[in-house]
Amino acid sequence: MSDNAAVVEAVHEALSHVNDPEIRRPITELGMVDTVEVDGGRLSLKILLTVAGCPMRDTLQRDIAGAVDGIDGVSELALEFGVMSEQQRADLQVKLRGGRAGAEPVIPFNLPESRTRVFAIASGKGGVGKSSMTVNLAAALAQKGLSVGVADADIYGHSIPRMLGVEGAPTQVEDMIMPPQAHGMKVISIGMFTPGNTAVVWRGPMLHRALQQFLADVYWGELDVLLLDLPPGTGDIAISVAQLLPTAELVVVTTPQQAAAEVAERAGAIVTQTHQKLAGVVENMSWMALPDGSHIEPFGSGGGKTVAAALTRDIGTDVPLLGQIPLDPKLREGGDAGLPLVISDPDCEASRAIRAIADQLAVRKVSLAGKQLGLSPV
Repeated sequence: MSDNAAVVEAVHEALSHVNDPEIRRPITELGMVDTVEVDGGRLSLKILLTVAGCPMRDTLQRDIAGAVDGIDGVSELALEFGVMSEQQRADLQVKLRGGRAGAEPVIPFNLPESRTRVFAIASGKGGVGKSSMTVNLAAALAQKGLSVGVADADIYGHSIPRMLGVEGAPTQVEDMIMPPQAHGMKVISIGMFTPGNTAVVWRGPMLHRALQQFLADVYWGELDVLLLDLPPGTGDIAISVAQLLPTAELVVVTTPQQAAAEVAERAGAIVTQTHQKLAGVVENMSWMALPDGSHIEPFGSGGGKTVAAALTRDIGTDVPLLGQIPLDPKLREGGDAGLPLVISDPDCEASRAIRAIADQLAVRKVSLAGKQLGLSPV
């Protein structure tokens, strides 16, 4: 093997460890490496972006430069970016969809081999901190090393982009959507497709189609956990989730007062008609710590236990109270700043309580599809 050929091989090996920042798979595997040429220590690379004006171009440039730095025989890097042709993008889409050329998009979480646990975060009414719980639980799960996705299914009241600090629109490869990432999580929301603070005024069928596209047209990759932030109540989206994701598990968020608990019970009782599983109940704003170390209960007490007990009675199976989260102004501040509290202040009481709930949701499903069980007929 000539010296140049050996260097080219080393470059390909180095580039195989560079992931596309949006797709999170090696650029060599995705067909993004167009040319690799070495001439007297000068390495000329041409990398094909999925679309012109790729928002992650600078990240990719930095990662590539870091990967080839130090390779023997390379003293200078000349990096050029091009754009995939329509055929190359079509081929990439087929690859990402598992080789199903021309196939209609499917919801990957419904496939038998899927190992993703899907949690739909629900509430009976607004103002109980459902979205705050969604982003903080997602961040806590990501901190455990899990691959996490967040779908903002609250189409009318979308707030997830702000709470996770996501700006701009997603990249599109043919008819596939590459979800932006925030704090190590993949995120999608209708707020990424509407200008400014434009209101979404849609009827039920449009809501259903939007949710379907979030699940099937977005390239989620191999997720361990997907969290959906549902709108309050038991309306169109709750019904669509049951139809599109029948294995999704509901987590009901409530506050301690009895009036909120009664409404939350109705939100959880939807599973008696949809036949979904209830993962449990989260009580938010349970108490507030005072400077002297004592606690006050501004919203009363017992709502979470009441909801869990009522739902256990209604559906005939144990529905646990997963945890109680204290009222902490920093939880709201983190949402406004786009930085979840479990990241900004991991040791505060509220963060510890959220992580304890995440621990209960973190168990990953193992699919038995196609596996030999080691049994033989007698």
